[in-house]
Formats: sequence, C-alpha cells, structure tokens
Amino acid sequence: MAIKKFKPTTPGRRGASVDAFDDITKTIPEKSLTVTLKKRAGRNNQGKISVRHKGGGHKQKYRLIDFTGGPVNIEGKIIAIEYDPNRTARILLVEYQKGELMYLLAPEGMKVGGKIITTDKKADIKPGNRMLLKLIPTGIAVHNIELLPKKGGEIVRSAGMSATIMSHEGGFTQLKMPSGEIRQVYDTCMATVGVVSNGDHRNVRLGKAGRTRHRGVRPRVRGKAMNPVDHPHGGGEGNQPIGLKHPKTPWGKPALGVKTRRSHRRSNRFIIRSRKTKNR
Repeated sequence: MAIKKFKPTTPGRRGASVDAFDDITKTIPEKSLTVTLKKRAGRNNQGKISVRHKGGGHKQKYRLIDFTGGPVNIEGKIIAIEYDPNRTARILLVEYQKGELMYLLAPEGMKVGGKIITTDKKADIKPGNRMLLKLIPTGIAVHNIELLPKKGGEIVRSAGMSATIMSHEGGFTQLKMPSGEIRQVYDTCMATVGVVSNGDHRNVRLGKAGRTRHRGVRPRVRGKAMNPVDHPHGGGEGNQPIGLKHPKTPWGKPALGVKTRRSHRRSNRFIIRSRKTKNR
C-alpha cells in the first residue's frame, strides 16, 4: 500500500494525504456477503442521543467477515483483495470447494491466486495460514487471535497490527500484544500467521473537517467553551481555566486519567505483564 500526497492547492489539500488503494483488485463487493448497514446517528430506541458526535457519513454496506478463518482443513484460493469501509485493514475474497465464497481479514503480502488454509494440524508457517497457537513456533507474528477456542478471532485485527508468540507452557501460549502487554491465551485457540494488511493506514492525514464528517463523526465542542448550564467547565470571561481540582464529564463525573476498568475482570488473571509497565 502507498500514501498519495497532494500539492497545497487549497487549505484542505495542504498536508492532506489519501490511501492510494494500489493493492485493491476488486471494487464492487460480493453481493451475497454484504448486508445493509442502517445508520442510527448515536440514537437509542427512543430516538434520543445516547452517543454524542455521531451522525451523517457516507452510505455503507457491511461485509460479512468470517473471523474463524473459514472451513477447517480445506484449502482456499484468493480471488480478490477488497476495501472494507468498516475497518482499517483490507479483506480477502476467498473461494473454497463447490464455489463457496468467504471474506477473511487480509494479512500483509497476499496476492490474487495464492492459497491459504485453516487447519487444526501442522501446516506451512506462511502469512494467511491459520492454525492452533500451540502449532506456531515462538517468535512468529500472528493476528486475528481467539480468546476462547472456536469463538473466532477477537483481538489484533486492526491495520498493521500483530502479536508475537513468546512461549508455550502449561496449556497456554504467551503473546506479546501490540500494546506491549504480555498475555496468556489457551494454546488450543487459533491465530492467523502474519501481520494485518494496510500498515500505512496510520500515515493518512485527513486534512479537513469534511473528511471526518464523511466518516459519520460530528463536531466536538470543548467544555470550557460552553456556558455553566451546559458543562462543569463552562463559564468565565474569555479564555479561563476550568476552576476545578480535576476535569469532569458533562455529567459531573471525573474525567481524564480516571480508572474505569473493574479490578475483578476475569481476564485480568491472564495478564502476565501490564501494558503500562515502563520496560516494554
């Protein structure tokens, strides 16, 4: 993938960049694998705003991705690499026996005509192949990792992301996550070999507010720019500090730097080293 830059012909173009889409081989999605994605604009079932700053945006269709990796022990052929507006990574259109089609998350380096397989046995350690964690050697980068066997991949699915296999021990595999956290996962869970595609996504600069609006994001207003009736930070003459010991949400609760994770979460026991440890 490449990033396309522009001459500063307008203020919106200055500093802006877009995805070049060089790796896309098919522009129209597979109709049988898409569903209509209804826009809710941050409203609940009463029509009231429950999530602020949402609304508008381009019409999209949802691509039905199989995060389990497709049929087990059946080789699939890559017939297209496509863009998905609902995620940062690219997706693969894969054909299996009897013409069965599936969308899968695309690893880096995939080519049309290539073969990939999801298996519970030993297979080639190459990007796109999916297998049990205990069958993948240490030091290998993996993505689309299951947290519970046969549930489907839940973590490490964003563009350019990968986790590294550190060790296998006592029925668990230790993974170093993109955040630096080291976590145990059952070694009977599956993962896909390789790094998620479209790693240059992080380098795209939107350049103007309109491109954010196209994504369905409405403007945010600073609390200190509001009146006291609208926000705890509001009021004062001109540009004033918030006048509080700590920042607050619009509803008066502590904000910014406040712990929100419950200490009794069941997954905490699988964390060996926190992502907040300095020596990452």
